[in-house]
Amino acid sequence: MTDYTQLFRLDGRNAVVIGAGSGIGRESAFALAAHGASVVCADVNLGAAEETASAIGAEAYQIDVLDPDAVERLADRDTDVVVLTAAMNVRKRLLEYTRAEFDRVVALNLGATFDVVRAFGRRMVARGSGSIIGFSSIRGTTVEPGQSVYAATKAGLVQLFRTAAVEFGRHGVRVNAIAPGVVETPLTAQIKADPAWYQAYADKGALGRWAQPSEMAGAVVYLASDAASFVTGAVLAVDGGWTAVDGRFEPPEGKKA
Repeated sequence: MTDYTQLFRLDGRNAVVIGAGSGIGRESAFALAAHGASVVCADVNLGAAEETASAIGAEAYQIDVLDPDAVERLADRDTDVVVLTAAMNVRKRLLEYTRAEFDRVVALNLGATFDVVRAFGRRMVARGSGSIIGFSSIRGTTVEPGQSVYAATKAGLVQLFRTAAVEFGRHGVRVNAIAPGVVETPLTAQIKADPAWYQAYADKGALGRWAQPSEMAGAVVYLASDAASFVTGAVLAVDGGWTAVDGRFEPPEGKKA
């Protein structure tokens, strides 16, 4: 009989969180450690990684995920779970975008993801187990002016992960994506600085507010754990109902159709 009290426990498992220095990555590291995992807190900012690691008694690791060789070196350690949160956005309309900006966003959001999936996936496939967790976005399915390249990379990540799930699945490796809505992180600081913009985003979702990074951590633990043992190739929306809401017009209450 399954011991459901242990369903979300990660004791004895090794996790690597890339982007653990802040935001969703930091909270993911906290949550994985709280459920028993041994965590490596990896980030381009070593000081930030050390701050996260010191809070949970974990290892800090400096990495530039734009360096494929560095990704390979990190993947060489025994890893059961890898979480990738590193991403960037340049908010510009298409006609204002430069090719250099396009290349920069694609290189981090999609290119680095490709390298992480291949490096960690190769070793997990050889071992016969593992969980790879990445972050897409509501922008992978819904767009707005100024989000073209970011949205394209987040949609591309989903298809990359689905393909990896199909190719790795017979080897016991699960690959899933989480699609957050609006979350208060350094990536969204520009929006938070504009009260009207911030409130408009809050009003769009069914819950009428922004998420905190900690509210993404439960999804990470779930996908890392045996609770999700039959979940792969999935995109888990943690968006406060953003993608469920039409948003064009809210009919007055009490009016009959």
